[in-house]
Amino acid sequence: MSIPLLSNTYLDEYSAKIRSKTVPWEGYSRAGLITSEELALIKRVDRQPKAKVESVLLSEASNYALLYLRLLKNLQRVDTQQCILVYITDAIADHEERIPLFMRTTETDPELPYGALSRLLESQDEFVQLKATQILAILLSMEPSPLLPQQIGPFLSSLATLIASSSPHRQDAAVQCLEVVLPRQECRKSVWANHSIISGLVDILKHKPSPQMSYQVGFCIWLLTFEQDVAEQINETFDIIPILTSVAQNAAKEKVIRVTVATFRNLVTKAPSANLPAMLVAQLLPFAKNLCARKWTDEDIVEDVQFLRDELNARFESLTTYDEYSSELISGHLSWTPVHESDLFWKENVTKLNDRDSAQLKILIKLLNESSDPIVLAVAAHDVGQYVKYHERGKKAITDLGGKVRLMELMAHENPDVRYQSLISVQRMVSHPWAIV
Repeated sequence: MSIPLLSNTYLDEYSAKIRSKTVPWEGYSRAGLITSEELALIKRVDRQPKAKVESVLLSEASNYALLYLRLLKNLQRVDTQQCILVYITDAIADHEERIPLFMRTTETDPELPYGALSRLLESQDEFVQLKATQILAILLSMEPSPLLPQQIGPFLSSLATLIASSSPHRQDAAVQCLEVVLPRQECRKSVWANHSIISGLVDILKHKPSPQMSYQVGFCIWLLTFEQDVAEQINETFDIIPILTSVAQNAAKEKVIRVTVATFRNLVTKAPSANLPAMLVAQLLPFAKNLCARKWTDEDIVEDVQFLRDELNARFESLTTYDEYSSELISGHLSWTPVHESDLFWKENVTKLNDRDSAQLKILIKLLNESSDPIVLAVAAHDVGQYVKYHERGKKAITDLGGKVRLMELMAHENPDVRYQSLISVQRMVSHPWAIV
């Protein structure tokens, strides 16, 4: 993993400007902020041609790793911090073998390298903050020892803030840094524990990002789904399956589809019962069949889409009508599928909503209370009416769960279909006699 992987136009252009700026090193020396030895070392590389700097680092990279981090720790001026961060980046760019030299500085000073860099994550200067984040990502990704909370914690908190930013280059830098550290299992677990990062990634996907950003965020989610608990919980927590399905359906680049389908494969392989129902509700099966019929340059896509199609098809063929309804209900994405308006379905299956302490009836009422989607609200209101119509104790059960009050509120909803379905269900609530009081 080398630093060219992290390419950000804003940081690259700003770095070029910083290389030509003058830093008052002699003034620091006169003030006693740096030693004469440190001044001599820094003058050998300050504003020098790249070839000359490389010739110096060829034999003295270890000394300069320690020098740069010491200066970063001791000097407070923003322009100086900017300069040192650029020097560090230039030293390790295309030179992966130098990265361990920065890590070994902890043998001389326990606050290095992570302490000196982590405090810059709170800098008011955007370049300093982003450049420190970028360098930390590289070091953390290659740290040979288990990561300590004080090393990974501030870094991930900074990423969460940057990912939630409205600034495209902040988001871009943060997502790239996340890509770099997620191959480490301990980082995946730490990121999953920081739900604000996942929420930020999901929010980016919801707002139609560029193909490159779609791929980068998708790559992060794919890496996360190698963890069993992530695969089991990510859709329930973040409703990720319909979002990823929409991303893949609208993707203009093959690599976006590739990483999305690979993510689906992880979800199916590691947690089929948690994810296959939601995939069927999201209409992933017909989309997978469509993908199988396309021509691809990447053989991995062919294998993954065929796997996905076969697994979804097997699940679909084994479903009963109520399984389909249950999957739709649990997903929270109710729509006007045939089961909702089938009187035969409700006659045969209405009591199943009472199973396990009325677990699914409670989900239906929860959707009625919490959804902001007018289609979901209209279908949920309709289903409550069907439950009341075909279950002798339906009126009391719905009233006890607060459904009657909510239906009456929805009679004033702005959407006409929600108003109509709520009105019909309320009429059924008040016109049918109580079976049990």
